[in-house]
Amino acid sequence: MSDTTARPSHEADPEQTPVAEPANDAADPAIAAAREAAELKDKLLRTLAEMENLRRRTEREVADARMYGIAGFARDVLGISDNMHRALDAGREELRGSADPGVKTLLEGIELTERELLKALERNGVRKFDPKGQKFDPNLHQAMYEVPDSAEPPGTVVQVIQPGYMIGERILRPALVAVAKAGPKGPPEDSTPPEAA
Repeated sequence: MSDTTARPSHEADPEQTPVAEPANDAADPAIAAAREAAELKDKLLRTLAEMENLRRRTEREVADARMYGIAGFARDVLGISDNMHRALDAGREELRGSADPGVKTLLEGIELTERELLKALERNGVRKFDPKGQKFDPNLHQAMYEVPDSAEPPGTVVQVIQPGYMIGERILRPALVAVAKAGPKGPPEDSTPPEAA
């Protein structure tokens, strides 16, 4: 038998049959692909921007944690430093003049320990500030009382009761201060007109 069988006339050769394509079909896939590429590019750019923002925020948080993570510990250590300073102030002059060499050596050891403690705090970003003579700033200072002082302008820190400390750019502990207030005013001028005679 031969391969050349007769095909019905309604069956056409598949290789020769033209496929019916719409007229716009050639343009639609290109437009759809371009639209999809633009959407994907937009998503990619947004994702990259979000990742960059996340990276910056994480770097800031890590730097803050390094700088300010010791704040609680530093506050506790400041109490120890204050007590050492008070102990030295209480008997420094009286004991040094009349004390035996052992007491003098003890006082020098306490002073040395206090200095080393303050240096260790400074190495970790904690610094002491003494605002005497500065304008009172409620963000940095805590006013304990006012002093009538005509030598200084009102609102000036005239006495530091306890120094303040900062960690980085933040207040760790405000300075306890006394602030100058305006001196007493003179007697009010008599503003009543003289009586007519």
